[in-house]
Amino acid sequence: MTADVDRQQADAELVARFRRDPDEFTAVYDRYFRDVYRYAVGRLDVQAGEDIAAETFCVAFAQRDRFDLSRGGLRPWLFGIATNLVARHRRKEARHYKALMRAGTVPSAEGPESRVVASLAARGLQPQLLKALTRLNRGERDVVLLIALGQLSHEEVARTLGVADGTVRSRLSRARRKFQQLINREELDG
Repeated sequence: MTADVDRQQADAELVARFRRDPDEFTAVYDRYFRDVYRYAVGRLDVQAGEDIAAETFCVAFAQRDRFDLSRGGLRPWLFGIATNLVARHRRKEARHYKALMRAGTVPSAEGPESRVVASLAARGLQPQLLKALTRLNRGERDVVLLIALGQLSHEEVARTLGVADGTVRSRLSRARRKFQQLINREELDG
């Protein structure tokens, strides 16, 4: 809890600085780019992730005067922007997972899909988890990947997506159930 309070105080100072001087927004970039980059690259591929991360900060800079600290810190705000930008790539992302599943291949250890899957379960479950990712709805996939790739807390995910904490828990629970059902089905079929 102390880390959250410290982060909010630091964010409040950053906001005050960049509202006085737009050049101070570079401190937001310096502080949060790596996290947003890792999340975006994990959700997409390296090139698209780099583009999304850069665009996230362009959008944030353009909307800096509308930032409301009472709705959460800079980190959830930036992840919210990134998630919305990733949503534009949603069909491409789902097609990619489906293609991997159809091909029956396990992604390379350096690929973003491997990082997602490794965060969720042991290596032997990768094909089932990739298949399960394709079956999640947008909200469920956003929650799972914000937690797994963005390493956000449930509260930060709620602020990022603009939903209640209970909604995050509910979506995560449904996603876990879907993962488990698919794994159980695969075990019965296998």
